[in-house]
Amino acid sequence: MSKRVFSGARPTGRQHLGNYLGAIKNYVALQTEYQCIYSIVDYHALTTLRDTSELRHNTYEMVLDWLAAGIDPKGTIVYVQSHVPQVTELHLLLSMVTPLGKLTRLPTFKEKIQQQPDNVNYGLVGYPVLMAADITLYKADLIPVGADQLPHLEFTREIVRTFNHHFGDVLVEPQARLTEIPRVMGLDGVNKMSKSLNNHIELAAPPDAIRKQVMSMVTDPARKYRRDPGHPEVCNVFAMHKIYSPDDVERIEGECRNAGIGCVQCKQLYAEHLVAALAPFQERRAAWAKEPDAVWDVLADGARRATEIAAQTIAEVREAVQLP
Repeated sequence: MSKRVFSGARPTGRQHLGNYLGAIKNYVALQTEYQCIYSIVDYHALTTLRDTSELRHNTYEMVLDWLAAGIDPKGTIVYVQSHVPQVTELHLLLSMVTPLGKLTRLPTFKEKIQQQPDNVNYGLVGYPVLMAADITLYKADLIPVGADQLPHLEFTREIVRTFNHHFGDVLVEPQARLTEIPRVMGLDGVNKMSKSLNNHIELAAPPDAIRKQVMSMVTDPARKYRRDPGHPEVCNVFAMHKIYSPDDVERIEGECRNAGIGCVQCKQLYAEHLVAALAPFQERRAAWAKEPDAVWDVLADGARRATEIAAQTIAEVREAVQLP
């Protein structure tokens, strides 16, 4: 039996280029080698979200993008976290072996306090424990993470070791499946691509909108005039050419350095390559969007399959803890 991979993402609605290159592309690739379980973690979203009116819509739009990108629901389990209630029971049981002091000392918790000082809720403190429950509920062997996310996974591993020390080897200690996660910069060339900063390009945006957004991108900050030699190593657009213009990247680099091509031309070329690359995705998305019930059916089937695994794990956990 192939190893099991788990990953979760908050329901943020339509996905952007950063989401695709940073996570979704990898989700799709992992399917060929592993048994994959991908969760839309709506409970996690509630720790920072006060207005929940768009939660259902954002979940639908996000899953629509996942399916259009190539996630195969026939083999891969795609489900909504709250549709598998066993995760809350495991979260509670894991919280019994997790010291509060350890949670409050986590750098991520301290960051969240700074970001939302008026909403430091109980769920925010216990977020890492719920994350551990997400992973261990399905006895995931591998968790795809970038090197910067290893501390988060190590916390889950610590919880598993503590639980197993008290109650026996019930839970699986997950291993990192290190992945190269590119830092996709936003249109401003300064910050990471983000919806909150409105510096992103949606995967489902119409071609003309994509072209307009690309043309607004900040390029080489040191190049003031068309005749000035460029510095592609610091240019946000050239970084994307490496991904979407592989056949032209050497030529573009040479012409940029020799002032043979200007920033406007450079962006125009990238825009056309990006539009062409996203065309198949947008066609598949349009096909799925014609049958919205089919998207919810995928999630219902995913929840059913996930629950089968979760129920078995919870039964083993309850027996180990000797709950009556």
